[in-house]
Amino acid sequence: MSETKRLKIGEGKISGYLSIFLAIVSLGFVICAYFPDVFTTKDFRDIYNPQIVKWSILAVLILSFIFAFTSLILSKKKRYGFISTIIIAATILLGSALPEGTGIQDKAFTIGLDWLLIDVLVSAIVFIPIELFLPKRSNQSKFHSEWRTDLVYFIVSHLFIQMIGVIVQFPAMTMFKNIGLEGFQNTIQSIPFLPQLFVALLVSDLFQYTAHYVFHKVPYLWRFHAVHHSTKNLDWLAGSRTHFFDLVVVRAMSFIPIYVCGFDSSVFFTYIVIVSFQAVLAHANTRINFGFLKYVFVTPQYHHWHHSDDPKAYDKNFAIHFPFIDMIFGTYYPMGNDWPEGTGLGDVKYPKGFARQFVYPFVKNPQEHHNLKDPSER
Repeated sequence: MSETKRLKIGEGKISGYLSIFLAIVSLGFVICAYFPDVFTTKDFRDIYNPQIVKWSILAVLILSFIFAFTSLILSKKKRYGFISTIIIAATILLGSALPEGTGIQDKAFTIGLDWLLIDVLVSAIVFIPIELFLPKRSNQSKFHSEWRTDLVYFIVSHLFIQMIGVIVQFPAMTMFKNIGLEGFQNTIQSIPFLPQLFVALLVSDLFQYTAHYVFHKVPYLWRFHAVHHSTKNLDWLAGSRTHFFDLVVVRAMSFIPIYVCGFDSSVFFTYIVIVSFQAVLAHANTRINFGFLKYVFVTPQYHHWHHSDDPKAYDKNFAIHFPFIDMIFGTYYPMGNDWPEGTGLGDVKYPKGFARQFVYPFVKNPQEHHNLKDPSER
């Protein structure tokens, strides 16, 4: 558990942090508007409405100001409100001087600042209140000892979304391009939306399950996946802690069926939204009771057991979307109403910080929390 003192409502710190966070997000959007060819994701540009973007930035700024004012009233330390006010002023000043009608030059690679800002804003709006008012581990602070590391993972994976996307798509496009899939893909696209979406989630989950299982069972691959399991403080941000090698391989595996089947664009985008949301939800620190749905979809309780440091739960609950996949393959953990007491790698000491964790799997083999040296022994 974290040694950091948990934030309390009424001290002015929560509103202060929220104000600074929203002010920085607003400033980031303005920077995107100044340099769209560098900081915006090419695939998203066509869906942006300038007026909606403008009013959205204004709404975020107003919220930031409200939180800053609240912090100034409640907090004995006024620095949070003042810092936020300075950022707000800078954002307004830069925003008022935005040039009109600037063209966008397509570049081979862009920095996905827009995707980062949108995802962190939406995730924070949804999950911070949930974890604040309905936490499973009530003594776990939002600013625990690992939050900075997880934030770096979140930022890096979003900023380089285009580069990651190209790498992920390469194997599928290389192996299955021009092999006469048009008829099969037309058949898939003729399926109604909801059944087609279920097929997309199912086949993707089967491939992800396989890749996930292999990363647990092959010692050298476990080195990389152990990075994801090293966190002892599961929350909505912790799901981003994934080694680049692990991230690319697993996503590439899950993209193969998506590419081969050629799902309708509406199904594909809905699939992306569901995958992004469920990945965050599965790691969230929340005690929300999903009832019988925990046997239908992967929930926080289900996935927290996958991260458990209890030996009896090792190599269980691999599925990303559907628990019945683990039930079929014998890797389901019968959790009932129980939650794991702790998560992480047990007594295994893993380096802290993004840079050290990136290098570590290439040079050293962490003691496996399975206590098994050879995959054949499992």
